[in-house]
Amino acid sequence: MGSKRVKFISIDDSDTPAITSKDPEKFKAAAKVFAKTLLDHPVSGQGLPTYGTDVLVNILNEAGGLPTRNFTKGSFEGHDKISGETMHDTIVARGGAPTHPCHPGCIIRCSQIYNDQDGNYLTSGFEYETIWGFGADCCIENLDDIAMADRLMDDIGVDSIETAVTFGVAMEAGVLGFGDGKGVVRILRDEIGKGTPLGRLMGGGAAQVGRAYGITRVPVVKGQGIPAYDPRSVKGIGVNYAMSTMGADHTSGYAVATNILNVGGRVDPLGKEGQVELARNLNIATAAIDSTGMCLFIAFPALDIPECLSSLIDMINAHFGISLTGDDVTALGKSVIKLERQFNLAAGLGPEQDRLPEFFSLEPLPPHNVVWDFTPAELDAYWDFA
Repeated sequence: MGSKRVKFISIDDSDTPAITSKDPEKFKAAAKVFAKTLLDHPVSGQGLPTYGTDVLVNILNEAGGLPTRNFTKGSFEGHDKISGETMHDTIVARGGAPTHPCHPGCIIRCSQIYNDQDGNYLTSGFEYETIWGFGADCCIENLDDIAMADRLMDDIGVDSIETAVTFGVAMEAGVLGFGDGKGVVRILRDEIGKGTPLGRLMGGGAAQVGRAYGITRVPVVKGQGIPAYDPRSVKGIGVNYAMSTMGADHTSGYAVATNILNVGGRVDPLGKEGQVELARNLNIATAAIDSTGMCLFIAFPALDIPECLSSLIDMINAHFGISLTGDDVTALGKSVIKLERQFNLAAGLGPEQDRLPEFFSLEPLPPHNVVWDFTPAELDAYWDFA
């Protein structure tokens, strides 16, 4: 769609009948319970509404899992300058909105409106992944430069994780220097945005830039840039990066919840024990949640508060007039990822693609000086479920 200059598709819903539930009263009752669990959980009810997803910068930096300078370190000296706390204070000082819903009815409200130094709108939905990618991974400490990059990426129509990882690889290649926020803005605006030869190369993603410049430290899986958690020090998410049918994707099973945030229990992020099972179970659960159209962030209360998932199932049953159970929802998640796996195998993406780049196994990551140490057999066991 981007190559055809299509920004969005608008649907005229005039004279469309209203959507109604089979049992409106049961739906409303279940929805109240569901909403309460979201607001009661410290992550979805407090942390995300206050600081947005960028609340994770200081947390991951403290854990040594914040990929920095093209994945050569796990902590960033300038972390506080790009943190959720700093972003919140900046937004408030400039008259922006530190929290607002991404759509009508959202009660988590982790989005925000970020103004420039003159109090004018600059960008919104300013996310942790974008801020990490241009901040820690590219070593840019100026939030305004990152916000301008965010705005340009929205206008151009490129993914902010892939593009940020691409710039990290390009900086290692010497296309521009680490920390050069103005250079990032220039290349986005004048090269990628205008489709110049360099812009087309950069627009092709991190894997393409790595091949073009002969870079060996290229953080991708199945050609997709790795998001904002280093798999050497957050090993559960590393399993998901490797095994996700979509390539490196933190949203397919957010093991950071249990590895770092202690949501749904605790699995040592630096150890291997329990990580494959954790990643598998979270992938199954996430596939089911995605199938409902719900936000990924409901996973936080769903892992800790039993009423969250049960009330979601009650809403589905009341709306459609059916009688799903928890086992049915789990079976749905399993069927989704199995089908995706079958597609990949038919397309030639086999077990040899379910791996992380070699440099993760060869280069210890400061400050913990850990490496990625899962064997192929251990990773392949991910698919051993009925």
